[in-house]
Amino acid sequence: MKTIDMNFEGVEQLPLKQFTEKAYLDYSMYVILDRALPHIGDGLKPVQRRIVYAMSELGLAATAKYKKAARTVGDVLGKFHPHGDSACYEAMVHMAQPFTYRYPLIDGQGNWGAPDDPKSFAAMRYTEARLSRFAEVLLSELGQGTVDWVPNFDGTLEEPRVLPARLPHVLLNGATGIAVGMATDIPPHNARELVAACVHLLGNSKASVAELFEYVPGPDYPTEAEIITPRADILKIYETGSGSIRMRARYERENGDIVITALPHQVSGGRILEQIAAQMNGRKLPMVEDLRDESDHENPTRLVIVPRSNRVDVDALMSHLFATTDLERTYRVNMNVIGLDGRPGTRNLREILTEWLSFRTTTVRRRLEYRLDKVRQRLHILDGLLIAYLNIDEVIEIIRTEDHPRQALMERFGITEIQANAILDIRLRQLAKLEEIKIRGEQEELSAERDQLEKTLNSRQRLKTLIRKELEADAETYGDDRRSPIVAREAAQAMDEAALVSSDPITIVLSEKGWVRAAKGHEIDPRSLSFKAGDAFQSAAMGRSNQLALFIDSTGRVYSLPAHSLPSARGQGEPLTGRLSPPEGALFVGVMAGSADDRYLIASDAGYGFVARLGDLHTKNRSGKAVLSLPKGARVLPPARVLDPGSDRVAAVTTEGRLLVHSLADLPALAKGKGVKIIGIPSARVAAREEYVCAIAVVPENGRLTVYSGQRHVTLKPRDLESYTGERGRRGNLLPKGFRRVDRVGT
Repeated sequence: MKTIDMNFEGVEQLPLKQFTEKAYLDYSMYVILDRALPHIGDGLKPVQRRIVYAMSELGLAATAKYKKAARTVGDVLGKFHPHGDSACYEAMVHMAQPFTYRYPLIDGQGNWGAPDDPKSFAAMRYTEARLSRFAEVLLSELGQGTVDWVPNFDGTLEEPRVLPARLPHVLLNGATGIAVGMATDIPPHNARELVAACVHLLGNSKASVAELFEYVPGPDYPTEAEIITPRADILKIYETGSGSIRMRARYERENGDIVITALPHQVSGGRILEQIAAQMNGRKLPMVEDLRDESDHENPTRLVIVPRSNRVDVDALMSHLFATTDLERTYRVNMNVIGLDGRPGTRNLREILTEWLSFRTTTVRRRLEYRLDKVRQRLHILDGLLIAYLNIDEVIEIIRTEDHPRQALMERFGITEIQANAILDIRLRQLAKLEEIKIRGEQEELSAERDQLEKTLNSRQRLKTLIRKELEADAETYGDDRRSPIVAREAAQAMDEAALVSSDPITIVLSEKGWVRAAKGHEIDPRSLSFKAGDAFQSAAMGRSNQLALFIDSTGRVYSLPAHSLPSARGQGEPLTGRLSPPEGALFVGVMAGSADDRYLIASDAGYGFVARLGDLHTKNRSGKAVLSLPKGARVLPPARVLDPGSDRVAAVTTEGRLLVHSLADLPALAKGKGVKIIGIPSARVAAREEYVCAIAVVPENGRLTVYSGQRHVTLKPRDLESYTGERGRRGNLLPKGFRRVDRVGT
């Protein structure tokens, strides 16, 4: 048994651990039961229930005049729900928005938000509201002894513990909420489908979820967008009570344009336009020419996408947009509700409908018992009145002469106090002969009703039949056709980024300081471009705008960037360090571009190198990918493009003016490594920086090699190159005097 310490002033003392555990547990249970989760009976959270009840108490039926929303919120806060007015008003707004609730409970007048911006509703002092016609489903049986009543927060009033819903509202409008350690996400459903499932369950209590699934094929959202979740997955959701539903926008072709006519639930058309426009601005949608929003009062959703030409594959384009924008959206399903036992739990479709039918059966039984009691009371009074009319003269005499007429009447005719009071309350005008006829007629009607009520209450089958008929009548009154079609669709597939970018020739230019830019075309002379003060040309590569640009730094690491994303050569570009993360102190020394199967010669000035396939060098890592291993003291040379690996030759020039030419086929094809020796230089001389390779080039078959030395240059024809051709790894021959201080070579 738990003991509580008391101090000398009689103040209760608890260990901090025990107090905090209890306080947090109490708070958790309060949030779960009294704020966040709906009750299975009426499908409402406490604040929603109190709003609907308060509006009914204010007389705001569907046929009444509108009243300011602030009046309703004030009543709710002052009488039943002592919380913030903004949260209460927002809950009220949600119940009035036809794009949020499948069956709105409130009929609003004024600005109650829009599908593009549900939170754009006006302040509650400007809006007016009354209950919708559908709210009768929750309220029509409220005063008929159907539910329990509990005191409000200050004990001055009573409020219903739960509303006597005539339809399974918990699934009709769904619910979302986050409690402590649990949440709920119940999608909305179609009234006619749910009633059909309930009727089937009434006739076959052992029906499986799969059988009910034939009547309830899936959720039904307020929007006309398609539900594309496979049937097997939806069935699994209904069997487990959790999962996810995917919705996809609907579109049609109109004079070559793509017109989006329905968006997924709670998706903003403005947000969709922003997402598509961002891709267009990022040059990721070259096949889209224009984008328009033609939505109006008659067409709430009409987004127009104009393809660049009639050759655009519309299905592929829309599949890409479904995959990359909110045109396709996933909704979590977690059917967690508070059951009739007062405990929260995730239930499958059969459990929810079975438990709700149990709630409905209890509600109908209580309603019938309440009516039967009223009928019996009235018949009892009518029996007394009939006795009075049959003995009217004697009754009048007793009333006129007796000091205590009530007691005298009870003793003379053997009637009860209730009957005696009813006799004494008769007015003189009711002593006419016609009143006796009326009493006998009312007796006959009430007797027939009593007999019918007793038969229904004493027969489970009759009770089920009554519930079924009432469900079918309500489905006919409040039900409608399904809005969200369930369609089998292929999974959306985003297009490859390269396929989305136009294939235009570009020249990528890299400066010594690591600034990059891209010029249109291959005819540009990159050395003629202007550079920042203190900067100069470093390297260039020709490629296409839908390819990757690869950069190699002084540590031998390679980096990748989409070529189309590089800045224009109209300016001076931007530093690569803004997009990439090279090691501290590393400099970018070369650039490569081309298709994945193109090859480049990658080498160090120690005379080692190998041929690499560009596809093997691609990386998404900002920190790059280690490719070239450097001997001690060696540095990275700018890569040289390979045109034909079978016939191209390698030309390497050292700082001593030695040139060696040999077949490119002598070099291995590697993804990374040090490579093999291209030209022989003692490693000690490289480490001391006494001699190293100053330039390297790939020479096509029958091609020429131009050697630049200061302001002078010499072009070596194919027969001239034969004097420098030798085996791989040799020292090579000296260039002519005056050309041994080589700056660069070109082909």
